[in-house]
Amino acid sequence: MIRYSLKCAAEHSFDSWFQSASAFDALAAAGHVTCPTCGSAEISKTLMAPAVSPARKSPASGVENQLSVPANPQEQALAALRAEVEANSDYVGKSFAVEARKMHEGTTPPRAIHGEARLDEAKKLVEDGVPVVPLPFLPPRKLN
Repeated sequence: MIRYSLKCAAEHSFDSWFQSASAFDALAAAGHVTCPTCGSAEISKTLMAPAVSPARKSPASGVENQLSVPANPQEQALAALRAEVEANSDYVGKSFAVEARKMHEGTTPPRAIHGEARLDEAKKLVEDGVPVVPLPFLPPRKLN
């Protein structure tokens, strides 16, 4: 596998993985490599540095985890949405469907909640008129 830094004719930058350099060439020539922002198939490779891992991690380096920093406006908006949801609602975990149904039926006081539900549970809530919406991020996971 090889990762290329790419850009479209509108100067949108993005990365993508390919099986090989020839696979990228074939897919790009057929118009199957498109910009995720604007959909343009006019794609070119950009200059990129190889990903080299240090021999060992140095806690004194002061380098933050780059994956946790939003890289573009879409990621920033998603991070802001997540912060808003987590700050203004209660996380009810896997009992989301039960809690949402109780509030809809009036057996518990209404409040803002978020959590997890199986696909069949979510479909049943929607069919029964319970107002729910899927969130575009995964719930937080506790690590030991």
